[in-house]
Amino acid sequence: MLVVVMPLAGYWIVKYYSKDAVHMPRHYFYDSVEVINKRGKSVNDTIWHKVKNMQFTNQLGKKVTLDDLHGKIIVIDFFFTRCPSICPGLARSMKKLQESFQQNPDIVQFISITADPEHDSVPQLRAFADRFHVNHDSWWFVTGDKKAIYDFAFQDLKASVVDTEIDTAFIHTENFILLDTNRIVRGWYNGFDTVKMARLAMDIPTLMLEKDKKSPSILREFIPYLPVIFIGIGLTILVVSLLSRFKNKNNDYSNI
Repeated sequence: MLVVVMPLAGYWIVKYYSKDAVHMPRHYFYDSVEVINKRGKSVNDTIWHKVKNMQFTNQLGKKVTLDDLHGKIIVIDFFFTRCPSICPGLARSMKKLQESFQQNPDIVQFISITADPEHDSVPQLRAFADRFHVNHDSWWFVTGDKKAIYDFAFQDLKASVVDTEIDTAFIHTENFILLDTNRIVRGWYNGFDTVKMARLAMDIPTLMLEKDKKSPSILREFIPYLPVIFIGIGLTILVVSLLSRFKNKNNDYSNI
């Protein structure tokens, strides 16, 4: 019984303590569900909504795109330089986040998109950024075509779903939106909630641990078969043990 039970116990102990070892931020929006054939079985595969590429002009007057950020986590918020209320507070929260990753600036890119591109010129963006002594390389304050920005906010980032009280005529929200390295929305966090901001600071490096679904770990493929493998090992040990015992008995009889 020990021979059989011990491998199974080992499997369930490993499974119990490892399944929740890392809590990945969930996916939120999907475009479709396709059925794929995997080893003779039909499996549903969710196609998560990927944020499209966008081109902006940043506070340094440089044309930048989301495609430039290949391999980076992205944190986005909306602001405008003349904002007398929440924008300075959100900028201070984002500044703390940037300082948290100053030793690893290649992990994450912060992007503050103006909701008032008609008035927020490049010099105004630069002046606003300089108020908070930001690292201009890892934090962009960007402007662009107003219609393109608003379409991006509501159709791609789903800002009105993230914040149901948002005014579609003028984007003004307290939320930071988190995108993974595939530009898929993985969460939103109130910039004035210290608990949510601490969660965001943890979720950023956590997402860097996530492996591409298209190239999963080889070991992961064996997980469904682990019970069979462990039982097989146990039975093999049991058979070998019985054969050894039977052989020893035969030797004892031959010696009599």
